[in-house]
Amino acid sequence: MSSKLTEFSWPVRVYYEDTDSGGVVYYANYLKFMERARTELLRSIGYQQDQLQQELGIIFAVHSANIQYKKPARFNDELNVVTSISALGKASIRFKQSIYLESTHHDDDLTRSISGLLSEAEIKIACLNAKKFTTQSIPASIIKKINQEFHCGS
Repeated sequence: MSSKLTEFSWPVRVYYEDTDSGGVVYYANYLKFMERARTELLRSIGYQQDQLQQELGIIFAVHSANIQYKKPARFNDELNVVTSISALGKASIRFKQSIYLESTHHDDDLTRSISGLLSEAEIKIACLNAKKFTTQSIPASIIKKINQEFHCGS
């Protein structure tokens, strides 16, 4: 039996469309990178968002987000989004997510001052009825699978 994961990592490359006029990643795009990592975490344990909606009649929606920006990322940087589950509730999941600079293709003073942690956030998602958009319990099968695969909480 394999041990439970404490975190899930997902690589992201910064594209030109992700940057603002200052040449750094636009602040809202960090949330998009985190969304992709949460989606891939679910996919890694056998759940795809469209499948959840069609077969179980549920969707997950962001309830709240608390994000801190530490350092900028730039075009063509390679990032790593690290996700852990800090709490698994009856109708919600709380994630801790961090974005790290893995590799850069710039050679200047700014790049030399940037390494490591770029951004970190706590994101709470709620389970909703896909038709009524009302809160509902996360299906027991999903709770069970998450508990089998991940260490939830600190």
